[in-house]
Amino acid sequence: MRKEPEQNIGRLGQKVLLKFKSAVPVLANFARIVLFSGLALSSNSWAMPKGTSDAELVKQLTGFKNGSVTTPDGIRIHYVDGGRGAPLILLPGWPQTWWEYHKIMPELAAHFHVLAVDIRGMGGSSKPQDGYDKKTMARDIHALILQLGFRKVNIAGHDIGAMVGFAFAANYPDSIQKLALMEVVHPSESTMRLPMLPALGTFAAKIDEDHPFYPWWFAFHQVKGLPEKLIAGREGIYINFLLDYMTKDSASIGEFDRNVYVANWSISSGNAWYQRFPQDVLDLKQYQTVKVPVLGLGSIGYENLKLTLPQVALNFKVVRIENSGHYIVEEQPETTAQHLIDFFGSP
Repeated sequence: MRKEPEQNIGRLGQKVLLKFKSAVPVLANFARIVLFSGLALSSNSWAMPKGTSDAELVKQLTGFKNGSVTTPDGIRIHYVDGGRGAPLILLPGWPQTWWEYHKIMPELAAHFHVLAVDIRGMGGSSKPQDGYDKKTMARDIHALILQLGFRKVNIAGHDIGAMVGFAFAANYPDSIQKLALMEVVHPSESTMRLPMLPALGTFAAKIDEDHPFYPWWFAFHQVKGLPEKLIAGREGIYINFLLDYMTKDSASIGEFDRNVYVANWSISSGNAWYQRFPQDVLDLKQYQTVKVPVLGLGSIGYENLKLTLPQVALNFKVVRIENSGHYIVEEQPETTAQHLIDFFGSP
């Protein structure tokens, strides 16, 4: 009787074959990350995935259009706007763009004039060499609203966008009505005391009750030049890892949305947002307490919002977003949108 190929290779060969088979799922997952990121491992073969430009994306949102202004500092600020009513500025976080808000923009636009903005260093906005402290980035947003003819606006920000939103409220109190901060407030002394290493057994591939938030990339991004060399051409691997790490359900940010973020991400600008944290901490010490109403929406950041907001704001409310990771706008869009509508729509 003829032996099957696996029987002919001997015990050693069978062991090698078994190890190869066990590696197939890992290799398949690696291929998924690379292929769906829209990037090849060589930056020389990179091409923007189809459908991820602002011109193409805005076509998916009925009633919205692209726009931009150039600030007195020469910074181009790109935004997408639609709807009618009181102006509501939406500021995204790392590593996203205005597209972070696409799931909730149509619902918000039924109540407000929505402007989803690419902050300095993001997407269709300018990516200069400097100016990434949150005070300067808030000045960009102030220039935007002045050029658009708004006297006062509401602002909702997530992650880095929340930091810029807070800096706006602190520096331009006469230009803001209400402020919503999602997941974070602003770099502070507590940011400077983040542990370099996680406690034994507390770091895993995903955040959960037994594996708390460990932002190792805060330090990684401080190293000038090295992240660019390590990540260039591999942006999809890096971004997908962190999106998976900080979401409760990775599928809540789909492959197409991930392609958008990877295709529009600037490594150097993204690093610079973090590199200016020490300056942001010093700036915070000079700010007056924020007096406008503030809503804090948090999941992973809920406890930090509860701890931080009493120190920097007079009139605030903190709400926990259940069944979500860090990216609450995309993980729980209906819940997030309703909280924003209720908060900004009330007297």
